[in-house]
Amino acid sequence: MVRALRGATTVKNNDSNEILEETKILLTDIVEKNNINEDDVISIIFSVTKDLNAAFPAVAARKMGWTNVALFCTNEMDVPGSLSKCIRVLLHINTEKGNKDLIHVYLNGAKILRPDLAE
Repeated sequence: MVRALRGATTVKNNDSNEILEETKILLTDIVEKNNINEDDVISIIFSVTKDLNAAFPAVAARKMGWTNVALFCTNEMDVPGSLSKCIRVLLHINTEKGNKDLIHVYLNGAKILRPDLAE
């Protein structure tokens, strides 16, 4: 069965290394908390706020060795008052787990997006 996992994080600066490192931390946390194997991942959609353009977050997944996963990066709408310097991910995975069994991950400043899901 195909399920979707969500996650988000923020960075302090529009810096390539920081974007890639925080994306790696987010992906690693999602994978560990949900016991995901690379073969279970169908695709990942990455979105960033308009103030982040120093790196494609998908590069972090490639550097983690995810070479056979479909990846896509996009910009979010620039809504007044929305969270800045934010990276979001949407993973589509094959799993036997139900939606209630999935652990979505929100880190750093992105915890305010879903305080009910943030640790």
